[in-house]
Amino acid sequence: MRSTSVVGSILVFVAAICFSAKAIMIKLAFNYQIDPLSLLFLRMVFSLPFFIGIPLLLQKQKPQTAPTTADYLKLGMLGILGYYASSMLDFLGLQYVTAGLERLILFVYPTIVAILLFVFFNKSIGRKGIIALILTYAGILLVFLNGHSPQQPHMYKGALLIFASACTYALYLVGSSRLIPKFGSVRYTGYVMMVSCASVIVHFLFLQTGSILQYPMPVYVLGISIALISTVFPTFMISEGIKMIGAGKAAIIGSVGPVATIILGYLVLHEPITWNEIFGTGLVLTGVLLVSADK
Repeated sequence: MRSTSVVGSILVFVAAICFSAKAIMIKLAFNYQIDPLSLLFLRMVFSLPFFIGIPLLLQKQKPQTAPTTADYLKLGMLGILGYYASSMLDFLGLQYVTAGLERLILFVYPTIVAILLFVFFNKSIGRKGIIALILTYAGILLVFLNGHSPQQPHMYKGALLIFASACTYALYLVGSSRLIPKFGSVRYTGYVMMVSCASVIVHFLFLQTGSILQYPMPVYVLGISIALISTVFPTFMISEGIKMIGAGKAAIIGSVGPVATIILGYLVLHEPITWNEIFGTGLVLTGVLLVSADK
């Protein structure tokens, strides 16, 4: 039992670090003048074989409840919403904000989930949840106001795009909660990602203005790295980690993500770290963990 807990904790910790590295690699790729859609296309093309292969390996395992045609249609819609729309908005927003601010804004999705559950399912937020929401968005506001500078003239636009990404991901999570038991978590993830990959590929083929082969080699290395290190591996690692240690402990360990992005942004991208950013990040982490613990 102890060894399972240790392994699960390590999986969640490593997955959080891998996810946090995504924004860093995207910002590095933008230095080569690649547009967000083309970079997202590379990410999905390199990810797709893994998301096709893993469900095929599990096809002999029967899910808890046989999915219906309606379930598959819902899965398709959630795949478009959760990883296609959310990723597209995220990549677009990263053109205008720092990697640290991007990860911090995305990290508030549990608070958005709590609000959605209150609005659509009448699930009470509670006093602790209200305090958590105040802390979270006060922290975001502090970091956001502190980070605005002439070097980031479109910071408001970028922040809104990233927040929209967090909202679409929260909607995806709320919608997924009833479908995952019917497919199994790993199979469901594979199917959803196949839909998302296909959506991105169709979008790219419909709007492409030049050859995807026109970029220098570092772009493709970064594309493969984003696909494997920050998409495929952590997606399944976090799923297995939660299964071993539970969502509550996973949320606590996963809070290392925004901190890791800020540190990596400082080391790799030379993004400045201020005391206001540190304090604001602390408020956001406290608020999100309160919501996660309450749930």
